[in-house]
Amino acid sequence: DLQPPGADWDGPWQGGPATRPPVSPAPVPDAGGPVRLTGAQVPIGPGPRAQDVRASAAGADAGPATGWIRPPAGANGSSPATAPVPAPAQAPDSEQSGPERWRPWRFRMSNDVWGTPVVVGDLLYVTSFEVHALDTGNGRRQFKTRDVAWAMAVEGGRIHASDGPSLYALDAASGSERWRVRTDAWVYALKADRGTVVTGTRGGGVQAWEAATGEKLWDLTGAQTDFETPEAGPAIHDGTVYVWQDARLRALDARTGVERWSYPVGDAASCGGVPVRVTPAPDGYAYVSAGTRVLAVDIVSGHVRWHFECPAVFLSPPAFAPGPAVTGGGVYLADYLGTVYALDAATGKDRWRIATEARKSTEPVLVVAGNVHVGSGSALYTLDAVTGTPKWRFAAGGEVIGAPVVAAGRVHFGSADHVLYTLDAAGGQLRWKLATGGEITGSPVAEGGVVYACSKDRCVYALDALKGTGTGGRARA
Repeated sequence: DLQPPGADWDGPWQGGPATRPPVSPAPVPDAGGPVRLTGAQVPIGPGPRAQDVRASAAGADAGPATGWIRPPAGANGSSPATAPVPAPAQAPDSEQSGPERWRPWRFRMSNDVWGTPVVVGDLLYVTSFEVHALDTGNGRRQFKTRDVAWAMAVEGGRIHASDGPSLYALDAASGSERWRVRTDAWVYALKADRGTVVTGTRGGGVQAWEAATGEKLWDLTGAQTDFETPEAGPAIHDGTVYVWQDARLRALDARTGVERWSYPVGDAASCGGVPVRVTPAPDGYAYVSAGTRVLAVDIVSGHVRWHFECPAVFLSPPAFAPGPAVTGGGVYLADYLGTVYALDAATGKDRWRIATEARKSTEPVLVVAGNVHVGSGSALYTLDAVTGTPKWRFAAGGEVIGAPVVAAGRVHFGSADHVLYTLDAAGGQLRWKLATGGEITGSPVAEGGVVYACSKDRCVYALDALKGTGTGGRARA
């Protein structure tokens, strides 16, 4: 039986603290000099240049180029089976430290930073009015744009961005401008995929552009008019654009705008006053949440395979996870009351459901390594993906911000209490946390043994995914 949101979970939920930890807000770091964070053994600051790190690695056969960065997970997403790299003998800021002594870094902007950082190769891109490109190896800024970027997408070696009334593209390596066009209205959403840029503009406009030249491919009006927000804008995936127009979900060819199919999902009122969300999946179906309904639609034909009804509306899109647990995989969602559902992807049958607590998040649940991780209210919940059995619950000191990310057996998430948390993904134990000077913005990103996060203290942080600010010794609990 379902328990109501906010029910006492001290019984079944194990592995995380039962009460919220006290919040200890950190001061906003100053603009100059090294920064020493609480619990850090060394200052946070620029490290060696990335090319020096790579050169050192190329000249030595003794494993990674740093004292703590682990190699990326295998192709199947599993964590490496080797033991942790030994801690460096010298502190990263000692006179004897060389290129192998990488250390966590922090870069402070002169303006507010927002959203989720984007990591491509050796560069991290983030919007702080302008687009800034930072070297992932040391945090040094490689370039910044001269224009405001309210929306950004990095794809195909280009940065696609908009300052509102215009759309432009930059070389992702150098920042040099490739092209610039004026738009008919303010751009509120921007996505790029396979050489096509799709924008949503105020007043119901949707446009498609050639990513290499900025040529307009097609446009339409009267779409997405009720919900003009970045996450509710038109979606593009694998050559198809999905738009919500005239109470129908329409699938359009990304290059020509020709309609492939449409389905009457209903207007905003019939969808419970929330936007329609679309998740195209590798099994050939698009999973759609439309108010209280979930639909499985064939991507090619538009045929509806099944639909599911629930009592409360969904604010976030479905998440698809392949696997043998259910036929053809599973579809996982959480409604605004915090009830998590697991549906059979082939039949739409309700496999299990369980209540957490009310959630305002528009982020989908995260399904990885047999676990479902969902941020509801101020807590992160983890359930068994097959059975729905609660595994653990961890209470932060504020509302969970963005989506969690899992890598190498750790789950990272940000909170409105100004803290970035890292937990053991299996048991929920706190491994380390970082108190910043502001709310974490967007979602953290984990790449190559490093976790990157942005904060409203105007800083971008790069931390050891296993040790946080530490560069030696065991992970701090």
